[in-house]
Amino acid sequence: MTLTLSLNTEPSVPLEAAAITPARMAGLEASQVAALPVMHGNEQLTVGDFFAVRGASDSDFRLEGNLSRVKHLATGMAHGRLLIEGNAGAHLATAMSGGECVVTGDVGDWLAPEMSGGRVIVRGHAGHMVGCAHRGSRIGILGGEIIVFGNAGNETGNSMRRGLIVVGGNAGDFTGVSMIAGSIIVLGELGIRTGAGMKRGTIVSMHDARLLPTFRYACTYNPVFLRHYLDQLAEIGLPVSETQKTGRYRRFSGDGIKLNLGEVLLLDN
Repeated sequence: MTLTLSLNTEPSVPLEAAAITPARMAGLEASQVAALPVMHGNEQLTVGDFFAVRGASDSDFRLEGNLSRVKHLATGMAHGRLLIEGNAGAHLATAMSGGECVVTGDVGDWLAPEMSGGRVIVRGHAGHMVGCAHRGSRIGILGGEIIVFGNAGNETGNSMRRGLIVVGGNAGDFTGVSMIAGSIIVLGELGIRTGAGMKRGTIVSMHDARLLPTFRYACTYNPVFLRHYLDQLAEIGLPVSETQKTGRYRRFSGDGIKLNLGEVLLLDN
């Protein structure tokens, strides 16, 4: 059985809804979920003031409606599956550690900051700061997968330490800034200042990019590990070509102002 929340009252200001997460809703009856607290501006209300709630579940959850003004959904998610049929607001899947969250529409800024496990799939576009560290924090995501079918904004993967971030469209500026380790794959184009301050890790793009002068060309080769990643991405519906799987990539090492152990791979078209 699925626990379903359908938005029936559009919030007039961003709705802080950290309680709408499998970690809080698992095992509760519909009336108990409706009584969970949310913040609407400076007023504390309940889930039931904005959503019609039906069903019950320990692992399968569904949200319906335009949730672009609903923030902090799936905060601390550790298990189960959450399907959001529509758009979602900022700070989705903050500190997620397990389970799967799927969004059929777009999401706002700060998608899955400081997650450590699980998988987030966004069928639309994402805002700035995908899979990043909060301001003032030194480490971003520690694991898990973030897959965005559309475009992503600036600072994707800021300070990430482990995990995988995939952008099916274009990525904004400062992709992989201050990256410690992990992998970022962009099927579209990169913005400027890619990998600025990165220590280790891998950033991949299928298009040429203007890199910082602190990155140096190393070689051109076919990275076998990338073929395995791309096979998996093709299986979930991303537009991966045979050329991308078997082609040769130009490898640039950097950032020279740090450890110089990171790499940017650009498909040699």
